Amino acid sequence: MKRIGVTGHRSIPHEALTHVQDALHALLCGHSGSLEALSSLAAGADQLFAGIALECGAELTAVIPSGDYELGFDDKGELARYQWLRSRAAQEVRLAFAHATDEAYYAAGTYIADNCDRLVAVWDGRPARGRGGTGDIVSYAIGKGTPVTVIWRDGVQRD
Repeated sequence: MKRIGVTGHRSIPHEALTHVQDALHALLCGHSGSLEALSSLAAGADQLFAGIALECGAELTAVIPSGDYELGFDDKGELARYQWLRSRAAQEVRLAFAHATDEAYYAAGTYIADNCDRLVAVWDGRPARGRGGTGDIVSYAIGKGTPVTVIWRDGVQRD
């Protein structure tokens, strides 16, 4: 079974969204053989990746950074999507952090990078805005030799 993990931004500008969706569909649905998708189910790229992976027939592994992770969802729609995706996960890995901190996010990202054959990064190429951000996880994965596929629309910047 091939294992593909995700790291990515919580906000994807409208100008990049269709490009990101199309690229994720091509990557996940164009894969032959069984596929496991690893995601922390955060708002934005993680949820988009997980939903498309399920549509494409992949088994979903939810990597939950902390015991209070759900409290970090300010938007009710994003929380509902998280809960829906989590309920459809074939397995769940819950890290031992009590609270959702930058350290917990970093640990979840490195767990995904350590346990996948390829990391997909929905990433604008800029440095992380906090420890455990997309840029940190991409650097970590590259440093350990995990192949990374970056998906972003050229010329689009995040707010």
